Amino acid sequence: MKSERSRQLSTAEERRETVLRTAIGAFAARGYWGTTTTEVAKAAGISQAYVYRLFPSKELLFTAVVEHCFVQVRAALERAAVDAKGSSSEMVLEAMGEAYARLISDNDLMLIQLHAQAAAVSEPAVREAVRQGYARLVEYVRGASGGTEQQIQEFFALGMLCHLIVSMGVEDVDAPWTRTLSAGIRHY
Repeated sequence: MKSERSRQLSTAEERRETVLRTAIGAFAARGYWGTTTTEVAKAAGISQAYVYRLFPSKELLFTAVVEHCFVQVRAALERAAVDAKGSSSEMVLEAMGEAYARLISDNDLMLIQLHAQAAAVSEPAVREAVRQGYARLVEYVRGASGGTEQQIQEFFALGMLCHLIVSMGVEDVDAPWTRTLSAGIRHY
């Protein structure tokens, strides 16, 4: 009986992962307010009722997506810190920045971050998920890099500027203002 229950749990966990992956694409395309759980259920090939069994509300589904994206960012930064060409804070931060620039070339991940920041303005649960995600990232980057407060702030500020550069497609516009915004910033 126990093995049957374990099998059911793993099946439910597999479905949860499927819904989560499907929801990433749906929320990336239409944002928190523009995406329905019906759309997510249909794309995942399950009923809306089953989505609600796995995630009791749209808010919980979206915050799970946001948390999943923060986990992806953290994993990319961890790999970069390990693979950095040196141990100075500058070298570690540079490696992390490069990894992050590559990571946000996946538009879904970048869009989830942008939609989460927008929804955080008026949705307390989303705000808390974004706060917690950034709190963990800032503390990780601080510890892994050994950087100063200013270096850590600049690292995250450049990350936000990368979002802006990529979302506007500045590589398609050759103008003084785009060169100013993107000077020295690598994006893919």
